[in-house]
Amino acid sequence: MLERLVVRRFARSFSSERLVRSNDPLKLADLERFTPDKIRNFGIVAHVDHGKSTLADRLLQLTNVIDPDEKKAQFLDKLQVERERGITVKAQSCSMIYKGHLLNLIDTPGHADFSFEVSRSLAACNGILLLVAANQGIQAQTMANFWMAFEHDLKVLPVISKIDLTEAKIPQIETQLKNLFDFGPEEIIRISAKSGFNVPSILDAIVERIEPPTATTDAPFRALIFDSWFDHFRGAIACVLVTEGALAKGQMIRSFNNQKEYEVLEVGIMHPDPIPCKALHAGQVGYVICNMKTVQEASVGETLFEPSKKDVVVPFPGFKKVKPTVYAGLYPVETSEYEDLKQAVERLCLNDSSVTVTPDSSPALGLGWRVGFLGVLHMEVFGARLSQEYDANVILTAPNVEYQARIKDNATIRKKRYHGKGEITILDPGAFPDPSDVEAFLEPMVKVTIVVPSEYMGTINGLCSKARGQRGEILSIDDEQLKLEWRLPLAEVITDFFEQLKRLTSGYASFDYEHDGYDETNLVKLSILINGRSIDEFSQIVPAAMAQERAKKLVRRLKEEIPQQQYEVQIKCTVGTSTKALSMATIKPMKRDFTGLLKGNFGGGGMERLNKKLSHQKKGKERMKMLGRVQVPKEAFMNVLRK
Repeated sequence: MLERLVVRRFARSFSSERLVRSNDPLKLADLERFTPDKIRNFGIVAHVDHGKSTLADRLLQLTNVIDPDEKKAQFLDKLQVERERGITVKAQSCSMIYKGHLLNLIDTPGHADFSFEVSRSLAACNGILLLVAANQGIQAQTMANFWMAFEHDLKVLPVISKIDLTEAKIPQIETQLKNLFDFGPEEIIRISAKSGFNVPSILDAIVERIEPPTATTDAPFRALIFDSWFDHFRGAIACVLVTEGALAKGQMIRSFNNQKEYEVLEVGIMHPDPIPCKALHAGQVGYVICNMKTVQEASVGETLFEPSKKDVVVPFPGFKKVKPTVYAGLYPVETSEYEDLKQAVERLCLNDSSVTVTPDSSPALGLGWRVGFLGVLHMEVFGARLSQEYDANVILTAPNVEYQARIKDNATIRKKRYHGKGEITILDPGAFPDPSDVEAFLEPMVKVTIVVPSEYMGTINGLCSKARGQRGEILSIDDEQLKLEWRLPLAEVITDFFEQLKRLTSGYASFDYEHDGYDETNLVKLSILINGRSIDEFSQIVPAAMAQERAKKLVRRLKEEIPQQQYEVQIKCTVGTSTKALSMATIKPMKRDFTGLLKGNFGGGGMERLNKKLSHQKKGKERMKMLGRVQVPKEAFMNVLRK
């Protein structure tokens, strides 16, 4: 109670408290005075909605990067999709000056689907602020981020935020930090980013407790590209960490993987918008523009270096390639927009290199791509960014996971149908093998970590058991919170698992997952037939246990989307080439009203004439059904495949 009272009093005085204005952009033109010992590169990591963006805003205000009275929240969340959803999607960097030190902040996403963004950011850091909200405590992504930082050998500063909330549980969270990560009370910083209470102590801790970068000032230039984006007027722009030498305008540099040389047109730092400077020196983080013409030239993990040292340069190890977990088809709504969309996809992939893209085509939807994502939210954000940043109108099909099939040990079958391969990958229902050729199907599994109040343990166990899960370790975080581990099929997780988890636990549960190999399973291909004709675009690969439920859902949606025709339309979902329906529905034909011809006279043979007309109509519709083709509007593909 006393601590919250102090916070409220501090909040009233915070707006008038200002540090000495040291961040005049003109003073940042020359960074030579910031030797490696005067540089601190750090990031902020936390679970979703634990206050990363608010803390970043407060640090920028304290160091006068932005006006302390700035009303715009989430200053580093520049993307429209970030502001709409209230999440950080892209890692953003910003340089600031504090007590003679150059502090480079790299803000990171919190959702599990953007873990690659976090790992890239940590490569440019020497320490992190591990943020934990006082009202929620340690969550699944908090633990994932801690161990990621631990693997990178970074200094971790534990920070408890939101301590001014009435439901704050500070002693309990200190116990969690001690039990899980062995942090003592003296190491923990307690703040309220919203009011600004105790935030200056974070800046002091960064200077005192985080190590300066390992850098060599008197060596030939070498730098790592850890992020990049495409500017419509200036081409590819690379964010770099300079580890050796200096990088200045007019200098010639070379890329290791592409083996191309460039003249540097501009270097600078993010403040948080780009500010040109004379040079970037060893240990510093900034951007470089050097006329890279294609998006591939500024790929993340690339090494830039002094051209004269091309025979002896040691490249950076780069970043561990992340494997997509879900795949979806991507098509332009209008086929004429294919080339524009292709360019937009390439440029967005530069900004998000965890996405994989391979060309694909569909008889109904035309040319497109099969795109791999790290999760369903990642897929939704990618689609939203295409729409918002490139004005692209696209169809994203329902997400599928990457299945595998072990082909029977028969040289003839393998050579004739599967290019001699003993194991194949199945991303597309069109590539589903003949089940008689397959020895075993394999589906991807994930290790799921769920943090939940102990009273919901039975609920979680029921949900995970229903999702074909295998229970793992149970750990008590404190008297109230449990950490549960389950091994689940990825196909179950990407549907509506997270929504069910939140609903059943009143929003108190959090979860994180990582890939955990493959298990044998029984897979089937669901085929949709409309009046006996197969429509491949609606086909799906599902585990046999999910087939009945998925078939019902698919048929119901198609019935809602396909308009009435002049004849009866029958929708049927079957397994593979079987004719037996798992689910079916009928759309009744449109009827013409003949009563007007009778002029209201139903006596004297009127009903007989009406029945004769209806009989003729019925026979005509039967002929149309045999000869006609059901018109499935493009909107139906969009609506069914998007769900």
